[in-house]
Amino acid sequence: MDPEQLSAALLAVVAPLAEARRPGAAAELSVSDVVLDRPKNRDHGDWSSNIALKLAKSLGANPREFAAEIAVPLADVAGIAAVDVAGPGFINIRLDAAAAGALAKVIVEAGAAFGTNSSQRGNTINLEFVSANPTGPLHIGHTRWAALGDAIARLLLASGATLVREFYINDAGAQMERFGRSVLAAALGQPIPEDGYAGEYIQTLGARVRDLPVEGTTGGLVELDPAAQLAFVTERAYELQLGEIQASLERFNVHFDVWFSERVLHAAGAAGEPSLVDEAVERLRVQGHVFDDEGAVWVRTTDFGDDKDRVIRRSNGEYTYFAADAAYYLNKGDRGFAHKIYLLGADHHGYVHRLKALAGAAGEDPEKDIEVLIGQLVSINGAKLSKRAGNIIELDDLQSWLGTDALRYSLGRYPADSPLTLDPEILQKRTNDNPVFYVQYAHARTHNVARNAAASGIDRSAFAPEALTHETESALLGALQEFPRLVAFAADVREPHRIARYLEELAGLYHRWYDSCRVIPLGDEQPTDLHRTRLWLNDATGQVLRNGLDLLGVSAPERM
Repeated sequence: MDPEQLSAALLAVVAPLAEARRPGAAAELSVSDVVLDRPKNRDHGDWSSNIALKLAKSLGANPREFAAEIAVPLADVAGIAAVDVAGPGFINIRLDAAAAGALAKVIVEAGAAFGTNSSQRGNTINLEFVSANPTGPLHIGHTRWAALGDAIARLLLASGATLVREFYINDAGAQMERFGRSVLAAALGQPIPEDGYAGEYIQTLGARVRDLPVEGTTGGLVELDPAAQLAFVTERAYELQLGEIQASLERFNVHFDVWFSERVLHAAGAAGEPSLVDEAVERLRVQGHVFDDEGAVWVRTTDFGDDKDRVIRRSNGEYTYFAADAAYYLNKGDRGFAHKIYLLGADHHGYVHRLKALAGAAGEDPEKDIEVLIGQLVSINGAKLSKRAGNIIELDDLQSWLGTDALRYSLGRYPADSPLTLDPEILQKRTNDNPVFYVQYAHARTHNVARNAAASGIDRSAFAPEALTHETESALLGALQEFPRLVAFAADVREPHRIARYLEELAGLYHRWYDSCRVIPLGDEQPTDLHRTRLWLNDATGQVLRNGLDLLGVSAPERM
């Protein structure tokens, strides 16, 4: 019996009792009203519910008396071994061994699908994260946003959402012009401009671009006039640097479905039609939140909680960054995304009210249609600045040093809004002090048990869940039951760290079970259905560990 089935059984008992106390009460109840929690003390049972406390006031009942009234018929439900009332009206439920143990087979047969759910079905989501300028390599901050953003995406997809991972390429504006001038200077052997980009990567890009063929010339770059040189170098260096960013992210096990160029927003349409930025201004004006003042065009974002109104087009006719933000937001909606999630860095706090105000000005609900998550800074003790970039800690260097799994797991293990300092000595240890090693080792151990079982002739040809009566088996099954609900909850609150902490708890329960319950008989003992059933439980645990690690973008090795 899984939590959903137990909730339904509890509702079936509660509804007629509530109806008897207040006609019409049953129609107001649904399974979502029946909240189940796992007691911290396993002596209190497998599950606990506060449904009696929750309904007592509206029914005019004493909570503990109502809980006792519920307990009597609930104890007769198939699969429930005992029901007790505790405290002011908590209902503690203990499943019988067969009902609890049946989950092991359910998990093994579901495989990678166990944990998936439909809690986000019907939601169309655009999740934008990282969105680094294509003017240099990815740094340690981008590493955290990449790990968190991708894990959030995996959770939402596992919960039934229609979602794309999107990278917004800031490839328009002054930073691209500075980037182009920097690489051109390197290509021509000239000093980098004072306001240019430093670092060996600029010199490397300059050398790579200098050697590229230029259409219409025999000598390449040197045959072009200065304006053509700058245009050629800027475009080619941009393509090379963007390619490096894409390759770095793929190596980090982060895939983007859409790479959206800012240039698209500024490009005029066919036959001189207005750009998306032009259209955005007029669309906001139609909504009634645009006004003109002293030759500039403004959006009255203070109507939606912003600290000041925003200029969208200056008096000289130039658009502000806010104009591109507006066009991009509207474009996401035009592409069918009802909900937009932005994962931004710690230096973007000012964007929260601005983007929410933009949603309101566009005629949407700022509290429903847009979500802005701010990730805090991360540091790693002993990490060295990149020799290539000069002033940052690069993703590629971190990955080579610590490994993808250690980085992704550790970055996903903490809430996004928590400043984070990681200890590389711990992350490189092959001991239980290293959380990712602890979880991965538990998974590898499940495979080792399965291999040894096969060598000893133990298979899954029998399944007797009623035999799983050891206290470590009860605890392990209780944790396994929680996984689908936890995936749905973590997706809803956008908190991948809940999966990591769960996996560590599950690994600990598995190790304790491994120390107490044997899958392979000792000595001359003959295999029994208990051994075969324990193999089901072993394999079920390995499956859940594997599914959880996959949600974090971390591998599940079979040997360590």
